[in-house]
Amino acid sequence: MAQGVPEIGVGDLGAERFRAEIVPAARPVLMRGLLAAWPVVAAGRAGPAALAAYLKPLDRGTRVTVKRPEQGRIFYRDDLTSFNFETEVMTVGAALDALASGAADGHLALQSVPLPAVMPGFTAANPMPLLPAAVAPRLWLGNAVTVAAHYDTDNNLAAVAAGRRRFTLFAPDQVANLYPGPFELTSAKVIVSMVDFDAPDRERFPRFAEAEKAALVADLEPGDALFIPSMWWHHVRSLDPVNMLVNYWWKQAGAPQAAGMPALIHAMLAMRNLPDAEREAWRMLFDHFAFERDGAPGLHLPPERRGVQGALSREAARELRGRIADTLGPPRGPTLRERAKKLIRRFRG
Repeated sequence: MAQGVPEIGVGDLGAERFRAEIVPAARPVLMRGLLAAWPVVAAGRAGPAALAAYLKPLDRGTRVTVKRPEQGRIFYRDDLTSFNFETEVMTVGAALDALASGAADGHLALQSVPLPAVMPGFTAANPMPLLPAAVAPRLWLGNAVTVAAHYDTDNNLAAVAAGRRRFTLFAPDQVANLYPGPFELTSAKVIVSMVDFDAPDRERFPRFAEAEKAALVADLEPGDALFIPSMWWHHVRSLDPVNMLVNYWWKQAGAPQAAGMPALIHAMLAMRNLPDAEREAWRMLFDHFAFERDGAPGLHLPPERRGVQGALSREAARELRGRIADTLGPPRGPTLRERAKKLIRRFRG
């Protein structure tokens, strides 16, 4: 049976403690009632019509993409060459009307919409006390839709404004037990688990039983917030006819943007076909230089001669990235991104 995510009282929880204790611990934490005073939470508790009445005056009429997944689960089609959802474009206000009236015509999911762009007044009225103002909120709105287990490279603070959501979380060490899907085609630039949590194929995915033993579960009510550390897998299930979540993604100060996945793919291409002894030797070099398992490398060198083993200025890091790109040369065939775009164009017809 899965364990619950540890909870913390919010009475004495401020931004400094969150930044100094919660985030560095890199473990999920559930903060009950952290945002109970938000006006949008009060509106959501009053029902779908009240939620729509609160949000629609804030909507500037920007048109956004809405997904309509088959059977309410955002995933792949059986052949893994396309996704199981159609898309359409509408305003947030139109989506709210459809949800509030019960006329959504099937499953509907509006995902990761920057709130300052669509509802400029939302942030001031519903402030996040734990994060800097520069960390912008994003809107997730829909009915009973399930998002397959995936991870984000950023830290994530997810706050439920209306409805209920169940998060099932797994530490990064569960990757093999969650059976990741294709790198080349992703719905939101993240790899997802191939396992259907509602009906797991235990013959095809036998190690999923180990993931289930390690799972942490958090059931969020309106006003609750969940901290999900970077790289933690999370499966998200919306439980009510109208659900609204606001989330915040951010990286640790000084962390490079979107650097991890290209480095991982490059390492896979470079290392996979090497003899075992060479792969082990490279693993040791990665442990020493990239992951600093032996402490900071290069301390035995003069500071001005440490190069990539020491601290780099932004300009020096940019120059090194350019030199790396030059060594790769032009691709011999379509890139991963180009192949994914081709598949998407084929799917959309």
